[in-house]
Amino acid sequence: MRTNDSETSDEKPCLNEADLFTITDAIPIGISVLAPDGTTLYVNRHALDRIGVTLEEVKGKGHLDRTCHPDDLDRILDERRVGLLKGVPFQLEMRLLTKDGEYRWYLSQYNLLKDECGKVIRWYVTATDIDDRKRAEERLRQNEADLRTLIDAVRQAVVVLAPDGRTLYANQVALDVTGLTLGEVNDNSFLTRAFHPDDIDRIREERQERLLRGAPFELEMRVAFKSGEYRWYLNQYNPRKDEHGRIIRWYVTGTDIDDQKRTEERLRNENLVLREEIDRSSMFEEIVGSSRRVRDVLKQVEKVAPSDSTVLILGETGTGKELIARALHRRSKRANRAFIRVNCAAIPQSLIASELFGHEKGAFTGALQRRVGRFEAANGGTLFLDEIGELPMETQIALLRVLQEKEFERVGSNHPISVDVRLIAATNRDLPAAVAAGTLRQDLFFRLNVFPIAVPPLRERVDDIPLLVEYFAGRYAKAAGKKIRHIGKDTLESLRAYPWPGNIRELQNVVERAVILSESDTFVVDESWLKGESAGSSQQEGLSALEDRELQMIQAALAETHGRISGPSGAAAKLGIPRQTLESKIRRLGIDKYGQKSPASK
Repeated sequence: MRTNDSETSDEKPCLNEADLFTITDAIPIGISVLAPDGTTLYVNRHALDRIGVTLEEVKGKGHLDRTCHPDDLDRILDERRVGLLKGVPFQLEMRLLTKDGEYRWYLSQYNLLKDECGKVIRWYVTATDIDDRKRAEERLRQNEADLRTLIDAVRQAVVVLAPDGRTLYANQVALDVTGLTLGEVNDNSFLTRAFHPDDIDRIREERQERLLRGAPFELEMRVAFKSGEYRWYLNQYNPRKDEHGRIIRWYVTGTDIDDQKRTEERLRNENLVLREEIDRSSMFEEIVGSSRRVRDVLKQVEKVAPSDSTVLILGETGTGKELIARALHRRSKRANRAFIRVNCAAIPQSLIASELFGHEKGAFTGALQRRVGRFEAANGGTLFLDEIGELPMETQIALLRVLQEKEFERVGSNHPISVDVRLIAATNRDLPAAVAAGTLRQDLFFRLNVFPIAVPPLRERVDDIPLLVEYFAGRYAKAAGKKIRHIGKDTLESLRAYPWPGNIRELQNVVERAVILSESDTFVVDESWLKGESAGSSQQEGLSALEDRELQMIQAALAETHGRISGPSGAAAKLGIPRQTLESKIRRLGIDKYGQKSPASK
């Protein structure tokens, strides 16, 4: 059986123009058809109703002048003309006036139809209302701007990181502190530019490990300020996650803790010094004596203690110069801060600068970490430099700068550190003679000699010997579990007659020995302990011929070098022996550094 041709045909029925217009009028978006030159040929019902115009009005020239927002018109006309000339699809965003009298954002997408020769014969334009989206974007931009303004107003560094740790944003405080721009912050080299070189490896390793864990954490690091200084910061990292628990951002807040770190370091240093002071037995705990010379010294202490003036304490070894320095500190406004003592003669000359001013990590061989010096540890308090005459020349220059400018630099650093320290110096040397010999800077001597206090030797305050003996005997008897009720008359006379070349320290040792050997409640000193060291005796008596020759050679070398021991032009180099060996011989033979017999040997 034959079927009807119309039933077997695969051809689809064609739609006429009226059908197409009906369909486009039903579509709820604006649709336009343009000629190749941009003349409007057709606009669907939705677009006409939305704008509130007729097809004839739209076909006329200048319809964009009436419907497009004035601020967008020039841009739209220029971009539309360029797009039509290029002959490729394009799109425009513009604000159009609706029949309600408001402007709304539209996205107009231009697509073209070409003939078989590639010539444009029609432009088809769809206009989609995107006003709600544009307003939402604008609100989002405004919210972001408000948020950035708020973050910039916070007086704390804030940084935003990608999940992998890349820097995306830094607020104004972070930029002001580091002196970097936002573009430099986003650079991969931000980590190496913003932090202390000694912290970078640690920060990179710890931060990467913590970022992978995905939990809040914090790191302490030194931040490079645009001024060139480094300050300690506590950076706290907090993650932001999406609905699936994936980290999409890290928010970092940085808090300046440099003052706190310096305080902690100072306290640690003060505690270390305090432990050293506790472990080191002091000469005695309080000034004992009522002689006129002692009263004169105490009056001077009372007058100068409240000020911040530099004090130079002069006196022989063992007279109690450190005790006077402590009395000055206790009676000053710095009494509740640190009292730091440095014996300049007990520290090798190569290390004295590091001891006083501290050093940076790697400043010299063995400097494995940064060390705070005694000046920094004494900040706000008192620094007592004993044996000030033993300072090497280069350290004298640095000390002079501290006294003049109140600042110094650690060894291995060029960043000045300001300090507020009251300096007290002491010496048993003749400083004017040292200035004349060239071993002490004259300007440093003048800076030190603001308020000199001369501590009398014990032989000039013999009236205090009974009080001192009673004090020391009671102290050592208590420690030994003994009782001393009487002091032998002969013993007291012998003690008063002895010249005490070692001063109070020597008296203290004699009393301690006597208490240890005492078998009764009467304090007695074996007179043989004093006879061998009487005023007429000399440490040089009984020297062998070899020792006498050695003594003469050392004295000659010291006289030639004006008392200088170390260095290429020092006495040790001239004699061809190590500095330490020469200093040991000087002490053993009892000569001072100017080639003369020491006071103890005269």
